[in-house]
Amino acid sequence: MAVLKVIEVLSNSKESWEDATRKAVKEASKTVKNIKSVYIKEQSAIVSGDQVTEFRVNVKLTFEVN
Repeated sequence: MAVLKVIEVLSNSKESWEDATRKAVKEASKTVKNIKSVYIKEQSAIVSGDQVTEFRVNVKLTFEVN
């Protein structure tokens, strides 16, 4: 039986929500091993003038605890 743990991570990107999600997983994987899934809890964006300048995600990462 596997034991799974969930942590919440915030990330941002100038490109897209998808890029912000990838960055969250990449950064978390430096210290968290066995990441199994990511759940996008929230998405938001920063707007300057008439342009979206930053994409933000709040993700839940699930990983297996050994």
